[in-house]
Amino acid sequence: MTDFNLIEANDRIMVCLSGGKDSYAMLDLLLHLQRVAPIDFSLVAVNLDQKQPGFPQHVLPDYLDALGVEYRIVEEDTYSVVMDKVPEGKTTCGLCSRLRRGILYRVADELGATKIALGHHADDLLETLLLNMFHGGSIKTMPPKLHADNGNNVVIRPLAYCRETDLQAFSDIKGYPIIPCNLCGSQPNLQRQAMKQLLTTWEAEDPSRIASMLTSLGNVTPSHMLDKNLYDFDSNQRVSSTPLSTPLFAGNEFPLLRM
Repeated sequence: MTDFNLIEANDRIMVCLSGGKDSYAMLDLLLHLQRVAPIDFSLVAVNLDQKQPGFPQHVLPDYLDALGVEYRIVEEDTYSVVMDKVPEGKTTCGLCSRLRRGILYRVADELGATKIALGHHADDLLETLLLNMFHGGSIKTMPPKLHADNGNNVVIRPLAYCRETDLQAFSDIKGYPIIPCNLCGSQPNLQRQAMKQLLTTWEAEDPSRIASMLTSLGNVTPSHMLDKNLYDFDSNQRVSSTPLSTPLFAGNEFPLLRM
């Protein structure tokens, strides 16, 4: 929160709740932060009901009513759109994600939200990094704070420092009513799943490897890359028109990492 100034006084945070362990944990942590933080901010939970077959519509309203949290359930049949537009056997994630993002941006404006909180964690950041390197020809991932291209919305990822194993353990303790995704999460042979397995194998071989990779995300040396938009190799200096952010991780250890 403090490293990237994710939440400011009087913010209205739209917490995107999917029914998975990560978003449940994020909501819990933000509710705790709301109680102890020295600033005032409000939360509104939002779930996008994409009309996937068998989606248990009562689960999230019952859970949020019990918590006493303000919420909104948005019903949009993106499932049918994705099934109609994406050829059989092709990955649905790209189109599904774009449709979801547009809807969430619109809802954030309707609710007067100043920030949109997503539940991506540290493992998601690494998987995205590898996907972009292996399949996109670029070095980039999902930042903890992102100003959307539309100029109106700010996306924050409060779980950027959290490992998925810790979130799973927390979820098991809390006993969240998990809602499985029958669209993207159920597809076989997803490249993201391949990246996840690759990271799992690497961590089993050397537990410190993942911590080092995460640290590298905030320890970039432009002069030792090949991007002329970041570094002027003739004058031997950074390109001033490209602002460089504060390092994602200080020092040599990933914050709060438990080996």
